[in-house]
Amino acid sequence: MVSAALALAVLVVPFEVHARRHVEPEFVASGLQQAVALSALPTQAQDVHRRILVGGPFRYEKDGVVFGNRERILPRQPRGFYREYTVPTPGERDRGARRIVCGGKDVQRPETCFYTRDHYSSFNPIDPQR
Repeated sequence: MVSAALALAVLVVPFEVHARRHVEPEFVASGLQQAVALSALPTQAQDVHRRILVGGPFRYEKDGVVFGNRERILPRQPRGFYREYTVPTPGERDRGARRIVCGGKDVQRPETCFYTRDHYSSFNPIDPQR
């Protein structure tokens, strides 16, 4: 019985390691995760994304301010490229941890957007086509 369990463990472990390697390692190492479909984000994030594209209105005074990328997780860009927006979290009394950070020359036509649910510890690129 022990040898059967050991044989099963030997079969399972390589599969798990292989599955982890399939995740883009440069994203995990830098705090960037795999792209997420806009339609898969919380409804509050989808609403904020729509508001970004039309120029507001936004719920919080700090929405639209320059995001400095001090964590250096997002791709390097000149200061002022990225702007951040609060994604309201139901039940939170303050701004919470969720944000969308978008970058580009035209604020209403961002070149790229990222979602963070953990206050800049990690980011998922947003795929607006899905």
